[in-house]
Amino acid sequence: MDTFRVRLQVGNPRNGISETVDALVNTGATFSILPTSMLQRLGIEPDEPRPFRIASGEIIEYMTGDAIFRVNDHSTPGRVVFGPENHYAMGSTTLESLLLKVDPVHHCLLPTEGLLMSPQLIQEPEI
Repeated sequence: MDTFRVRLQVGNPRNGISETVDALVNTGATFSILPTSMLQRLGIEPDEPRPFRIASGEIIEYMTGDAIFRVNDHSTPGRVVFGPENHYAMGSTTLESLLLKVDPVHHCLLPTEGLLMSPQLIQEPEI
């Protein structure tokens, strides 16, 4: 699949400070990853180390924290990875939380509906 970038606003849920970046849309990544220096500028605190498998197959531990993500009129809280410099990527959980899907033909994000597949929500037809 071709890659593309989108304007992603990232903010600190505690102080409201935010920045907008061009982020790679990376459906192969679980969380969004941004440079540690940027997240520190925003005052986002790392609070939990998590293991991540990288492209080489190696597992590396990175710190994570809480952020607010916004694309166009859609916003959501989510986890962010404190990454190396020049790593600006929006991962799959951010996309799913924003209820956005990838249009690989037009290289853009499109609104989509959420899924609730709980058996308790399926109503039996009345006879």
